[in-house]
Amino acid sequence: MEPSQYHLPVLLHEVVEHLQIKPNGTYVDVTFGGGGHSRAILEKLGPQGRLIVFDQDEDAYRNRIIDDRVTFVRENFRHLHRFMKLHKALDADGLLADLGVSSHQFDTGARGFSTRFDGNLDMRMDTRNAKTAADILHTYSEQRLLQIFQDYGEVTNSKTLAKTIVQLRKAHPLRTITEFKSLIQPIVKGNPAKYLAQVFQALRIEVNDELGALKDLLTQSQQVLKPGGILAVITFHSLEDRLVKNYMKTGSFEATDDNPYAFETPPKLFKPVTKKPVTASEAELKANPRSRSAKLRIAEKV
Repeated sequence: MEPSQYHLPVLLHEVVEHLQIKPNGTYVDVTFGGGGHSRAILEKLGPQGRLIVFDQDEDAYRNRIIDDRVTFVRENFRHLHRFMKLHKALDADGLLADLGVSSHQFDTGARGFSTRFDGNLDMRMDTRNAKTAADILHTYSEQRLLQIFQDYGEVTNSKTLAKTIVQLRKAHPLRTITEFKSLIQPIVKGNPAKYLAQVFQALRIEVNDELGALKDLLTQSQQVLKPGGILAVITFHSLEDRLVKNYMKTGSFEATDDNPYAFETPPKLFKPVTKKPVTASEAELKANPRSRSAKLRIAEKV
């Protein structure tokens, strides 16, 4: 499969420009996906340069780049520090994370990420993990389901949705996308496509513990980057963007008030390079509508 068909890399030129790639540097792409960003980084690297890539997805591994300068780690990026240490690649010059789901994952119905197809309610980015979206729908308590839909999907009627699922699952299987959609159809609020996208986003984040993994990645990024190293993160929804923005600004995941009378100021770990997030150009939006919600934030390790 052609990499471009697999996944159109978002904000490619902006990423390459901001990473300021040194020919003999060490770089990490923690979300290899279709390899678009990795290939662009590799083009700028000389014979002594190194690229470490992470991806837990089997399809991404099958599409890996065969090059002596590239090390492929088929693991979740939350294990960043351990594997960077193992491959003697600490003190990296730059790290890129392009979060969310690749176009290939969305377009493969059997993976269960998209509401457009029928398939099992799976949503695992790493198929070696046990827990699927169907497991969550069948086993989580009403309160826990409410929390997920509220926090991760910002679903308007989370309470009704959680209650409906718990009532219906006793008598109905919730194994496939079609079964699930038809059962919750009577309570869908507003635009059905948007509503289902929010519900699916919430389930996907829970299945893959995406926010927990992102926090682990950000915390470890300052352990693997050298001073002056660049951290570049592309997010696709406000939950991720908020974590990245706060961490780059204050080294914490919560927004902190700039209180001049505070006794302790946590040491600055990063300094943001761009005041506002970088977004897609008009040309890119035309070529790839999925880039509309992409936000790139860049920071330099202090």
